[in-house]
Amino acid sequence: MINITINRNESGSIQLFEISGHAFFADRGKDIVCAGISAVSIGAINAIHEITGVTPDMEIDNEEGRLRCAIPENLPVQEQEKIHILLEGMYFSLKTIEEEYGKHIKITFKK
Repeated sequence: MINITINRNESGSIQLFEISGHAFFADRGKDIVCAGISAVSIGAINAIHEITGVTPDMEIDNEEGRLRCAIPENLPVQEQEKIHILLEGMYFSLKTIEEEYGKHIKITFKK
């Protein structure tokens, strides 16, 4: 199962997310759940960098199936707002995958 943990800051914005595990929906290279989650999460990180110029703090371990992404603190309000929208879009896309493939993905929240 792929576990996604989302941490929100005091204002409710996503400050950090971590994705770990394997979906085991299909064989490696044919797993649409894994591919969807990877595309949505990496796409959000790429969008943050391209649109705001902010480079999130990331750790990737492909062998373990782990991605950790933390948004730097003390960013200008304009960048914070853009990043908030991009990460909320990511969350709703992941939630849609969870609704369809709930046996293979679980989203939890931490404060």
